[in-house]
Amino acid sequence: MQILRNGSLPSLQGPDNWFTGRVRIDGLYQPEAPARFSAATVTFEPAARTAWHSHPLGQMLIVVAGCGQIQRKGEPIEEIRAGDLVWIAPGEIHWHGAAPLTAMSHIAIQEYEDGEAAAWLELVSDAQYAGTLDQPAAK
Repeated sequence: MQILRNGSLPSLQGPDNWFTGRVRIDGLYQPEAPARFSAATVTFEPAARTAWHSHPLGQMLIVVAGCGQIQRKGEPIEEIRAGDLVWIAPGEIHWHGAAPLTAMSHIAIQEYEDGEAAAWLELVSDAQYAGTLDQPAAK
């Protein structure tokens, strides 16, 4: 057994090639073999969001504070709120982040496959975030 104390890992700023806006990542757990999952609390300031991306083995989001948005490729933007759980299927292209005027925090849990937990694509444009332009180009 291992107890990981709250605040024992440093907070990180979300990298510009993965996020738009101010995003803080507080790591909760990084895998040690044979474990393959990681977990982090991710806090998005209003209008901040991820880039389009997917996860080889899926991802579970547990919304812990605020109000946010999520969109999977080909579907409309949906609202997510504190207390919601979101399962993102393996390989599903999506983005998630805060609502335009409200911050949002979630715990993100994902597994690694061949050393990767996510495949990052292009940033979500302001028009895509506003729902006025639909999806990224097909890859």
